Amino acid sequence: MTSIGTKLFTRRYGVRVGDDQFGNTYYTEKSPRDPSRPRRWVVYADNAAVEASAVPAEWHAWLHHYSDTPPKPEDRRWAWQKPHKPNMTGTPEAYRPPGHDLRGGHRDHATGDYEAWSPGE
Repeated sequence: MTSIGTKLFTRRYGVRVGDDQFGNTYYTEKSPRDPSRPRRWVVYADNAAVEASAVPAEWHAWLHHYSDTPPKPEDRRWAWQKPHKPNMTGTPEAYRPPGHDLRGGHRDHATGDYEAWSPGE
């Protein structure tokens, strides 16, 4: 949930630039102190957690001044570009490789292609 301070700051100093597919809204300064690098920020959707991984890559590039122009939906044009997924670290949906303690802690035995090093050989 967005704080009152963020809402007041955004209303007073911000200009809405665009939205992403998750409902996050992006802003830039009305009157930047440094016109060559105006402040940019995101106000997360009300139903979303305040989580940096909830910002899609194209908006991340704009926020961090890698791109001067805000992205448009048609900018995502390559077949290999997958939809954004949030970071699941620390949640039950996090990736856990075979042998992880939370997946039973058992992994396959070595196949014989590994030879341990010992000093002095």
